[in-house]
Amino acid sequence: MSIAGELGIVYALLGAAVAVLFAGAGSALGVGIAGQAAAGVVTEDPSKFAKVLIIQLLPGTQGLYGLLVGFITLSKIGILGGGVVDMSVSTGLMILAACLPIGIVGLLSGIAQGKTAASAIGIVAKKPDQFGKAMLFPAMVETYAILALLISFLAVNGIQV
Repeated sequence: MSIAGELGIVYALLGAAVAVLFAGAGSALGVGIAGQAAAGVVTEDPSKFAKVLIIQLLPGTQGLYGLLVGFITLSKIGILGGGVVDMSVSTGLMILAACLPIGIVGLLSGIAQGKTAASAIGIVAKKPDQFGKAMLFPAMVETYAILALLISFLAVNGIQV
């Protein structure tokens, strides 16, 4: 493998890492934010555990989306499935760029969804019968994580290696 080919692989691996690390960090922070609110509610009323747990888990999806793009990227460049392909620097940079949407949007939306989920948990604390409506607020943030997943997925798959 040439030096340029090795550098191309390094950029592609960096793309997979960005997708997994940033989206995973956003999920970890978001689930943590929502978990703090959930713990407070469960302290006061343990019967609401299941409802607040479901809402707390919503920001965890961004990490899964980043992991999916990471796996697709690693498969595309041959790390998972055999031999590593020889790729140009420009191809590696394209893969890195294709992984950025889910990495960046996953980070930011995970945090935003955690904050929104914490507020939704507050709704459930006071009015448990409004659980369905409370779920809609963090679900709206999820829309943008799904859009970022879609564009990263399409972009990574569209790059010729």
